[in-house]
Amino acid sequence: MNEKVNKALKYLKVSLLSLIPIVNFFYLTNKFYFSGGKCHSKARLDGKTVIITGSNTGIGKEAALDLASRGARVIITGRDIQKAYRAAEQIRNETGNQNIVVEHLDLASFDSIRKFCSKINSREERIDILINSAGITLCPQWKTKEGFEMQFGVNYLGPFLLTNLLLDKIKKSAPSRIINVASIGYILGKINWEDLNMEDSYSPLGAYCQSKLGVVLFTRELARRLKGTNVSVFCLHPGACPTEVGRYMAHTYGWKTYLFIGLGYPIGLWVCKNAKEGAQTIIHCAVEQDIIDLSGSYFKDCKPAKLLPHGLNDEDAKRLWDLSESLTHLK
Repeated sequence: MNEKVNKALKYLKVSLLSLIPIVNFFYLTNKFYFSGGKCHSKARLDGKTVIITGSNTGIGKEAALDLASRGARVIITGRDIQKAYRAAEQIRNETGNQNIVVEHLDLASFDSIRKFCSKINSREERIDILINSAGITLCPQWKTKEGFEMQFGVNYLGPFLLTNLLLDKIKKSAPSRIINVASIGYILGKINWEDLNMEDSYSPLGAYCQSKLGVVLFTRELARRLKGTNVSVFCLHPGACPTEVGRYMAHTYGWKTYLFIGLGYPIGLWVCKNAKEGAQTIIHCAVEQDIIDLSGSYFKDCKPAKLLPHGLNDEDAKRLWDLSESLTHLK
């Protein structure tokens, strides 16, 4: 009996020891590869004003924490104003920076965007950094207040209007920066010129990818228009982060959402970034001095990344800009 127990224990020990290289592989690849790049700049932002949309949670909140710790006046926004106030209090407590301002902003409403921009333009002396971080992912076929498909409206059209309404102030504050949070999902994106709202062919993923391709094209066209103004524009892929941005998936896919989460959880632990890691490329684009001449570029893991041809299509970028001006009544 003792001999059988000893053999079993020996087998168990060998089995556990054989797992060590596998565990190390998963740990090290997560820590040094999938966690992505890290912003190493120590730049201070004293006297600078930063606006970050979607900054009451997730990567936007982590970016706000970092930039506040550098001395910036940080204006955080959110649809849920109480949640934004709680985030602001946490940022003040953790950074010691009391110059944190909370404003209501709903990117699914042009009226809300215009009210926010009117207040900012009349009150703030400068806008040194605008970070368009707020977004929505894989929601049902919902509509914005103006009737646009929700993901196209919140991820692209709202930031387009917001940025343009603040642009004069941003240019007067130059050197300044505009950072747009895109996604590697742009790769699957296609602008549905004849059906932007995807009324006839809605798919949650297709709508999401269209909106993120829109962000990439917007960034390139804005950079072209701002050439010579000392305003730099960047877009980026933050990485896969299990934040609240996907909180509406259950509305879209029902019980399948929980099946997907259950099956994908172990893989997610391996390949996903946490919110702090996901914010690094945002922070890098906001403070790194060596990237000023790369306006219009797309970043991933704190490094410039190549765009596929449809993300470099300048004709599509101009066409989308002109159409967006009409849809948002800028002209």
